[in-house]
Amino acid sequence: MRFDRVSGDAPAPAPAPALALAPARVHEAEGRGRRAFALFQAARHPGPLVWILPAHAPEMPMLPGLPPGIGERLHLLRPAGETDLLWCVEEALRAAPVGLVIAEPERPLSLTAGRRLQLAAEAGRTTGLMLIRQGAGSNATQTRWACEPLAHPQADSTLHRWSRIKNKSGTCESWVVNWNGASAAFHLVPEARQRHEPAEPPR
Repeated sequence: MRFDRVSGDAPAPAPAPALALAPARVHEAEGRGRRAFALFQAARHPGPLVWILPAHAPEMPMLPGLPPGIGERLHLLRPAGETDLLWCVEEALRAAPVGLVIAEPERPLSLTAGRRLQLAAEAGRTTGLMLIRQGAGSNATQTRWACEPLAHPQADSTLHRWSRIKNKSGTCESWVVNWNGASAAFHLVPEARQRHEPAEPPR
């Protein structure tokens, strides 16, 4: 499997240190906001992007609605079954100069499958992000993130809570992020400041 770097690509913005994925490792994201988290990461990884999802999946990324700079770098792969999907992930992770591999497996990832993907990521020096269903991850993952949109009175709110709930080489933390996908810009929002109106004093 070969992917050519597009000439003239502007370098992607550097990841926020708190939200950056360790390079050459495979990570996982679960929750209703996992695809938003994947797009956030895609905007911050230069080079070709590979998104792998089952051929029968009812939803897929639509190029016109993606954040700027992603659509022209994105390669969509739609294998027929789970075995083929994992094979595609492994091959894409080994294929330099891919910047990020995103995949949506349907079944729980075994420890063996997780280790194979980690070895492939190390060999290709490529970062992987598996979008999993809750509880369907592998113990071999480097980090696991719980991603949920946050309810807010404003109809156009773009707040997300992204929590690192597993980390092999660091701490587990949680952040509230204001990111609308229209650009690479974002803000980390202290939870105490989410309320736009002052709280009423206790009576």
